[in-house]
Amino acid sequence: MATGVKIGQRLEGKLGSYFVSAQIAKNVWTATHRNSQVDKVVVKTAPAERFENERNILRNFQGRPYIRQMLDETKEPRSIVLKHLDVNLLSASAEKAIDSIDVKLVAKRILQALHALHEEGYTHTVDIKPDNILANYGKGPLRFADIELADLGDVCRINPSEYLEIGLSGSHIGAAIFRSPEAMLNLRWGPSTDIWSFGATLISLIWGLHYHIFKPDPKDADFEDEVFLTHILIRQLATFGPLPASYATLVAEEDSSRWDALGNAVQFIWENDRLKPFVMAKDECLTEGDKEFILKIMKLDPRDRPTAGELLADKWFAGVP
Repeated sequence: MATGVKIGQRLEGKLGSYFVSAQIAKNVWTATHRNSQVDKVVVKTAPAERFENERNILRNFQGRPYIRQMLDETKEPRSIVLKHLDVNLLSASAEKAIDSIDVKLVAKRILQALHALHEEGYTHTVDIKPDNILANYGKGPLRFADIELADLGDVCRINPSEYLEIGLSGSHIGAAIFRSPEAMLNLRWGPSTDIWSFGATLISLIWGLHYHIFKPDPKDADFEDEVFLTHILIRQLATFGPLPASYATLVAEEDSSRWDALGNAVQFIWENDRLKPFVMAKDECLTEGDKEFILKIMKLDPRDRPTAGELLADKWFAGVP
């Protein structure tokens, strides 16, 4: 699908006109309203199927808090017009470490967005990551305001009969270093997979400065190496393992490749002691309360993970607005 969007172009939407001012990512631009040089919006195009899906999801969740809203849509070229926010959390946490109260506020808002999606049978498709969390800068003691979850192009509906189990099967989904173990192994996945990605994102926000707990050491694998995904799985098992016995019921006996992947990961862990369990983590930016909360989330068996609603009721959020 050709985008046809150019800087300086005027786009006609159903509710207004927009002048494209800059390209900020592939298929994503900033624009201003016709009668304003201040009020920014975001213009986004996508391949037809993904475009239709995101537009329909955003229509369904119109007016729901903590989910980035669609403001308008254009026909030529076909695009959605989205709310503009100041920053994504990947950039913000790389610039300056995020204080504990701000981390908790961000975590609460993203869980509230996930709770809304999951309650209606949708899964974000494990693309929960810092650069898909947007915010405006706050004006008071809190660093951020208007925190919202973005990029709903791959959101899918889970069959209600499968919701309390694992959900769908499919090819690899989401950014690899935030992808759950079951998604890494191409097993069945569902809302609990979003919870794992949320936990991995929370860890990245606590440490900041582009730290991602499951990103392989360059000595072990580069992004383009065939073993890159295997080393993500190794880090997941080493950090939050061992695998519970219940995991055997998730892995089909006839699919030896999944057992081989798990076996290779476990063998690497036995032969290398560089990776320490998260329960042993000590850092001035990580409190015991943080650690306890994260350990509740990062369960290797997706059936053991709490729901977004259960996490929102956790004592970790005491005092968070």
